[in-house]
Amino acid sequence: MPLRVSNLRLPVDEPEAALPRHLARALGVTPADVPAFRIVRKALDTRQKSNLQFVYNFEVEEPAGYAPERAPGSAQVERHADEPFAMPKPGAQPIQNRPVVVGSGPGGLVCAYFLAKQGYRPIVLERGTRVTERIHDVKRFDDGGEFHPESNYLFGEGGAGTFSDGKLTCRNTGPDVLRVLELFAECKGQQAGRPNILYYHRPHLGSNRLPAVVKAIRRKIEEYGGEVRFLTRVEDLIFDDSGLKGVNTSSGFIPSSVVVLAIGHSARDTYTMLARRNVPMSQKPFQFGVRIEHTQETVNRAQYGGRKWEDTLGNADYSLVAHGANDLFTFCMCAGGYVIPSVSQVGYFCTNGMSLSKRDSPYANSGLVVTVPLDAFEGTDVLAGMRLQERYEKVAFEMGRGEYRSPVQRALDFVKGKKSDGTIPNSYPRGVVNADLRDVLPPVVADAVRHGLPQMDRRWHGRFLKEATLVGPEARGSSPVRIDRDTTSRESPGIPGLYPVGEGAGYAGGIVSAAVDGLKTAKAIVAKYATVV
Repeated sequence: MPLRVSNLRLPVDEPEAALPRHLARALGVTPADVPAFRIVRKALDTRQKSNLQFVYNFEVEEPAGYAPERAPGSAQVERHADEPFAMPKPGAQPIQNRPVVVGSGPGGLVCAYFLAKQGYRPIVLERGTRVTERIHDVKRFDDGGEFHPESNYLFGEGGAGTFSDGKLTCRNTGPDVLRVLELFAECKGQQAGRPNILYYHRPHLGSNRLPAVVKAIRRKIEEYGGEVRFLTRVEDLIFDDSGLKGVNTSSGFIPSSVVVLAIGHSARDTYTMLARRNVPMSQKPFQFGVRIEHTQETVNRAQYGGRKWEDTLGNADYSLVAHGANDLFTFCMCAGGYVIPSVSQVGYFCTNGMSLSKRDSPYANSGLVVTVPLDAFEGTDVLAGMRLQERYEKVAFEMGRGEYRSPVQRALDFVKGKKSDGTIPNSYPRGVVNADLRDVLPPVVADAVRHGLPQMDRRWHGRFLKEATLVGPEARGSSPVRIDRDTTSRESPGIPGLYPVGEGAGYAGGIVSAAVDGLKTAKAIVAKYATVV
C-alpha cells in the first residue's frame, strides 16, 4: 500500500529539487532510498511573513523495510490508497430519445462529456452563442457597446465560469475531483511553466485560457456522438404524471425522458418557468455584497511581508473573514485582475471579478460578501431571494445612468457613512459613478460590511482600508434558489428523469464543484439507463 506524506514544508526560496531530501527525512530513509513519489497537493502558507513556505502532500511508494516508528519530523506519514475513478456499468432501463442537457457551464459540459463518452449521445442546449462569438460580444460591451441579452458575461458557451477568472479551487477531494481536473488539463488547461492544476492548492487558468478549454470539451462531446445547439433557450419543461416528455425551446420541441438542468445561477426566466410548472424548489441563502479593490502592490506588500516575491511567486492573493451577527468574507479573489459587469438582463446591474492568466493588471479585487439569511428575503415564496437581487440591481443600474456604469465608494468613506468625492481609481471598464453603496445593498449586508471592514483592516495592520475602493453591488455570488433533488437518485422529487445540477440548482459553488456535480449526475444516469441506440 502506498504512503501519504502530509504537511511537508519547503521555504519558498528552496528549489523543488530538494524535495527528495526532505522526503527522505520524513520517511527515515536515505535520499538514495526514496522511492517514486507524486505530489498530491501544494499550497503557499503566508501566515508567517518572515518565513513563507510551500506545504506539500505526497503519495509515495512504501520503501523496502519501512518502519512507521522511524519516521521523524513534523510531516505526517500514513499508509493510504486513493479510491480509483470508475464509471458504473450502463443500467437496464430503456431511455426514450437522447438525453438533453440544459446549459453548457461546467456542470452541463462535464455531465454531457461523460454521457457522450459512455455512448448516450446527449443533446446540449445553450441559450447563448459559441465561445468565439461570445468573446467578441463581451469585448464590445466592455468598450461601451450595446448589451447582448443572450451573449454576455453570464450567458453563452461555458456559462458564467468562462469569464470568472478560471479558479479551479475545490473544498472536496477524491477520484471524481481529480478526474475533472485531468479533463481540464487534457483540454488545454495545463501549460508548461504554470502551476500544475492537478495538485496546486489554488490553480488558476485565467479568463483568456478558459475559452480554449471550453471549446475543447465541446469538441470531445461531439467526437463521442453528442451535439451542442446554440441560441436555443429552453422555454418550458413538458411532463405529466407518467414522466418527462421533453422541452419546448426557442427553436422548437425536443422530446426526451431524461433532462439535466444545469442552468446556472442567473437564468431567472428559467427559474420563473420552473416555479410556474410546480417543479419542487426551495429558498436558499445566497451571497451578496460588493467587490473590494486595491492596487496589486498593496496586496503584495501585505501578503509577502514587504519582500519582493512577485517574480518568484507571482502576484499575491488573500482570504479574510470578519465575524459578527452575519459573517463578512472574501471570495473569488482576483490577483492582478479587473472588475467586470456581471449582467444578464437589460436594466439591471451587478459586478464580478476576473483576471487573465498572467495576472498582470495593476489592480487586485475580491468579492466581499455576506450570506443573506432566509429571514432577510422579504418574502416566503420560492423566488423571493431572486426578487431581492433584482431590486438592488435595478437601483444600481439607475445609479449608473442607464449606461452600465458602476457605483463606487472609498472603503473608508463607506465605514464613515459618507459619499466619496473626486476621482476614484478602479479597473472597471465602462466608467463609474460616485455613490453611497448602502443604497444598493440589503441592510443585513450593509451592516456586515460596515462592521467587518475594520476587523479586516486590523488583520492587515491598517493597510486594508486605507487604499481600498468598493465597487458594486455583487449579487450573483450564488443561487438564491435550490431545485430540489433526491439525495440518492439525484432526480427531482416526483419527476423521474429530471436531474438538477450545479450552481444554478444550488448544489455547487465554483467551476470544479459544479463540474464534479455534473460528473456525479452522469454516473447516476449511466447506472440507471441503457445506452441510446
